[in-house]
Amino acid sequence: MNTQHRAIFNELVKHTRDRKIQKGRTLHAKIIKTGLSFNIYLANAIVNFYAKCSHLPEAELAFGEIITKDVVSWSCIINAYSQQDSAKCSSFASDLVYQMRAQNTLPNAHTFVGIFNAMSNLCDGLGGRQAHSLAIKTDSCLDVYVGSAIVNMYCKSGLLEDGRKVFDRMPERNSVSWATMVSGYAMNRMVGEALGVFKLMMVCEERENEFVLTSMLSALTLPEFLDIGRQIHGIAVKDGLLWNVSIRNALVTMYSKCGSSDEALEIFEMSNDKNSIMWSAMVTGFAQVGECKRALELFSRMHYSGIWASEYTFVGVINACSDIGAIGDGKKVHCYLVKMGFENQIYIVTALVDMYAKCGNINDARKGFNYLQEPDVVLWTSMIGGFVQNGDNESALSLYGRMEAEGIQPNELTVASIIKACSSLAALEQGKQIHARSIKYGLSSGLPIGSALSTMYMKGGCVEDANTVFRRMLERDVVSWNAMISGLAQNGCSDEALNLFEEMRSEGVKPDDVTFVNILSACSHMGSVERGWYYFTTMSNVYGILPGLEHYACMVDVLSRAGKLNEAIEFIESAMFDHGMCLWRIILSACRNHQDYELGAYAGERLMELGSQESSAYVLLSRIYTALGKLDDVQRVMRLMKVRGVGKEPGCSWIELKNLVHVFVVGEQKHPQTGEICAKLQTLTQQMIDEGYQPSYDSFLSASQT
Repeated sequence: MNTQHRAIFNELVKHTRDRKIQKGRTLHAKIIKTGLSFNIYLANAIVNFYAKCSHLPEAELAFGEIITKDVVSWSCIINAYSQQDSAKCSSFASDLVYQMRAQNTLPNAHTFVGIFNAMSNLCDGLGGRQAHSLAIKTDSCLDVYVGSAIVNMYCKSGLLEDGRKVFDRMPERNSVSWATMVSGYAMNRMVGEALGVFKLMMVCEERENEFVLTSMLSALTLPEFLDIGRQIHGIAVKDGLLWNVSIRNALVTMYSKCGSSDEALEIFEMSNDKNSIMWSAMVTGFAQVGECKRALELFSRMHYSGIWASEYTFVGVINACSDIGAIGDGKKVHCYLVKMGFENQIYIVTALVDMYAKCGNINDARKGFNYLQEPDVVLWTSMIGGFVQNGDNESALSLYGRMEAEGIQPNELTVASIIKACSSLAALEQGKQIHARSIKYGLSSGLPIGSALSTMYMKGGCVEDANTVFRRMLERDVVSWNAMISGLAQNGCSDEALNLFEEMRSEGVKPDDVTFVNILSACSHMGSVERGWYYFTTMSNVYGILPGLEHYACMVDVLSRAGKLNEAIEFIESAMFDHGMCLWRIILSACRNHQDYELGAYAGERLMELGSQESSAYVLLSRIYTALGKLDDVQRVMRLMKVRGVGKEPGCSWIELKNLVHVFVVGEQKHPQTGEICAKLQTLTQQMIDEGYQPSYDSFLSASQT
């Protein structure tokens, strides 16, 4: 270049460095006017200027005007598009590579960095391998920046072994190389391997850097890694890196995810330059460990501190509202995020749908679902799960059918939710079809699906099918064991339920309070008072689980079924907590079964004192007094029932035939085939009378009518 060209070139470089777009455009116009745009150095500098100023259309236009493009021209435009966080831009950069090769231009190290960045953004392992082959042929792999970019490409594409091979063969490594390899393992939850690379770096390098430390901390997301996180925290303090805001952000996130919110808060409070990332990490951390009120309080502090919340912060806060049922606070957050312009973010809408559904506002949840034109599988799952949680299982099945019709493949949580809906509706055949589709989709019968399937088959009386699903599960948690134990007890297989419980204990799975509810229920069904007492005491003495209302209810049922009504009443009155009416209700029913009218009257009166709103209690007590000949008490109980406005809820039953669920409610004749059904019932009734059938006689139930 002559002196004039070099002066213009240097001025253009200065505008590029300072991002002075207007001055650069003026200089570009001067270059065109003076006919200097044909100079390849100036032409490439113009492309680079627009690229660095993020004006890609103008960069592409300037690139297109270069008649004889060299490797620098291609490198500028490829890097410009590959550095954008967009799949579309990376795809365009990939197309440029093919155009470059079509013109017989070989990439250099700078070009390869852009090529591998584009492949990383696209997670295109195949295209990356092809580029890697070309880099080997051109001896570009020896460049540390190219090597780091190749490692990053393989890690982002999930090809960790290939990435590690490249990493191990690098003749030179820099901080980016180490951080990339650690980060690759961290993204794939391979903590042991990430820690191995980190330790290797401590041996090979003079000192750690913030990039590697933040990458290593990002891998530590479970409580068992807390001690490792503390050691890395110590290294950061020793090396004087705690001043770095990225390190502090990573520490807050690590402590939060590992369940140590107090240590996270300590790092948070000592930071004078808290940014939105740190606030978000702290708020989300509180929400994830169940400290939802603290999360909401911190979010309020964040707002009053003038820090603008990001979409990640909002998701954490909405989840906190969801977990504690704070619908009022949730609506306020919803209003705030609308003002901030986040209402179209799919993650936020999904969190809102989940919150409204969990708080019982299913209509608002449905509005949020319908708001997005193209909801993803997570949003579909949240909406289906919301219907199931609120008992609207028919709507859940309907929405699932629509989801299938639109070609959206469900995930494990979707299938688990819809199987629960089938289980609640006793729609066994539909449940079997969904089970078959989950196999077709390649969804494993892991924890969520396996537990739901076991419950569904047990409720449908298919004990063998439930056991098959249970035994095929590769991993079982306490919920899976509970589902099987409960199902066996409910299907009259109490001995098998207790044997399964012992198997559960032998495998080292710690039972919870639900497990003992199921075990005591099994003891009740088999009429074993001795085993009931054994498990009731084992619960607190061995496992430290304090008996709750459900455990007392099961134990009262065990005693009542065995006819030990006086012992059951003594047990109730020894309870050290307010058990309300639940236990007296069990006693009243047991007195009816054993025809112990005196104790039945005592239990019934206790229910009346507690203000029972269940019609069955009043009816049973009135029949007891009728059996005892105390007609004045009968009238008193019925008057009390009327004064309190207690009404009998109509009975409801349903049956599934040919994939249709038919529902019948007492006193209603809405079924389209009511006439035919009633005619058939009359025919059957007459046939029974003609064949001499005599109904069983229950003197207790009919006493009120004599």
